Amino acid sequence: MTQRLITHLRHVDLAVPDLRTQQDFFTNTWGLKAEHSDSGLTFLAAEGSPEQYVVRLREATDKRIDLISFGAATAADVDTLAGALARDGVQLVHEPTDLQTPGGGYGFRFFDNEGRTVEVSSDVAVRQHRRIEEGESIPVRLSHVVINSTDPEGTRAFYEKHLAFALSDTLVHPRMGDMMWFMRVNAWHHSMAIARGPHPSLHHASFEMRGIDEYMRGTGRLLRAGVEKIWGPGRHLAGNNTFSYFLDPHGNTVEYTTELDELDEDTWHPHVYDISNPEVSDQWGTANAMNEFVAKKSFNDPDKGLFVAPPV
Repeated sequence: MTQRLITHLRHVDLAVPDLRTQQDFFTNTWGLKAEHSDSGLTFLAAEGSPEQYVVRLREATDKRIDLISFGAATAADVDTLAGALARDGVQLVHEPTDLQTPGGGYGFRFFDNEGRTVEVSSDVAVRQHRRIEEGESIPVRLSHVVINSTDPEGTRAFYEKHLAFALSDTLVHPRMGDMMWFMRVNAWHHSMAIARGPHPSLHHASFEMRGIDEYMRGTGRLLRAGVEKIWGPGRHLAGNNTFSYFLDPHGNTVEYTTELDELDEDTWHPHVYDISNPEVSDQWGTANAMNEFVAKKSFNDPDKGLFVAPPV
């Protein structure tokens, strides 16, 4: 296996047709903070996170994932990873260079097997952040990103081979086979998961809350605000994290979560969970039932313009 040079998930960048409406949702409803803005771009930070931003919004005609960004420890690791990917025939968007995004840093971008743009960077300035206080129902950090894939087996193999992602657990269905793969880059149970879907797209972006009370307060606050909840509240078996899934104004699924498992990577062995067992989806039994109508809410619109690099 390739040596793991990626350390953590940094941010997810989304293109949306109505930037103002999306920014209003993420700041005034979801609980992020607009730290930087430019013409047609908004960078949103989580108050408890040292990352300069956890979501970037770009105004565009087509809704899509622009970018998924991961961190590396050093510039040398960035160079090593970029060189290895290029030698393996992976198409780079650009070579390692000084980044012009908030916090600067040093990084490069490449296309994964389905055309998503991925960034790896180091030496990004640490954002001044703070401890989220008891009762504050706002995100601490970006927890994980889940992507839909028409070739999930190939996508899993790509991230394992080239980026040293490790499999934590798999969800299977008796009739439909393997359905979701939880992948990690550190001790967190997953930083990314891959879902079998009808087209490449964002399945959901998940945000960690301070604790159970703050998670439930946030869930209730969104319900009172009239935001459409599609699933939850509940607690998954894989990862043992809580979940409440909502739709943002553009139909992207976003999640409040807390208490995601941290694993002992030296001793962990992946489980295979049968999602026809309702306790796999929700240990508590408090969430609405997962069915095909709920699942389709997170299929999202197909990502368009694959292999077209979004603006820096």
